[in-house]
Amino acid sequence: MKLRILHIIMAAFAAIVAYASPAGGDDGKAVAKLERKIPDLAQIRTDVLDPESQYYYPRLMDEYQRNDTLMDLEKFRYLYLGYMFQEDYNPYRSSAFSSQNDNLIEKKQISRQECDSVIKYAEKSLQDNPFDLKEMMNLISALRIKGKNNLAQVWQYKFNNILLAIASTGTGLDEESAWFVIEPQHEYILLNAMGYKVENHLFYEPYFEYITVVDPSGGKAGGYYFNIKTLLDEYYRKYPDDI
Repeated sequence: MKLRILHIIMAAFAAIVAYASPAGGDDGKAVAKLERKIPDLAQIRTDVLDPESQYYYPRLMDEYQRNDTLMDLEKFRYLYLGYMFQEDYNPYRSSAFSSQNDNLIEKKQISRQECDSVIKYAEKSLQDNPFDLKEMMNLISALRIKGKNNLAQVWQYKFNNILLAIASTGTGLDEESAWFVIEPQHEYILLNAMGYKVENHLFYEPYFEYITVVDPSGGKAGGYYFNIKTLLDEYYRKYPDDI
């Protein structure tokens, strides 16, 4: 299972590289395929709450849950970032269903019958939190072991595009171009997908996380910034006693 999860991470890495790496045109000039732009979260909030908008959230989520592969990256940006403005959003919520898989995932090998349990609880967790990326990886792994490759590919497409939506919010190289995430665990998953191992985690006032990383050979590779302002604003708006 761990090896198959590594394959999922590598598939996501390949998608990020293919989308974001420069591609030479006829004139020889390199053009970055992945547009990096700081999200206008005020506009995203307005659009996802507006029934007349093409990005109205219930409509976006319905499209996402149809299990097709037709959504473009801009819709994924609105789907992912717009979740912060939904009433059930809680960036620190843990799913009881997700914990059911922990013991199985730690095993080196799991049976096809155990895969049924992984699929069951991963699906329940994703119904509770559609952006539980850890359980999405577990689901993809178990589906592949069961030979349900078409469905696994649909979930891999979702997983890849969620990571691309995060990567499109900046470069992560400084505070001004920090990446935006809606859950802290997504910071680690994105960096793992990029081929890094997380070394340390720092918080910088007023709302930045800085994650230092090492490359696969163990050499230091610097670090990346994440902007969690809206994440914190929405959390403390709903749970003021935690301030």
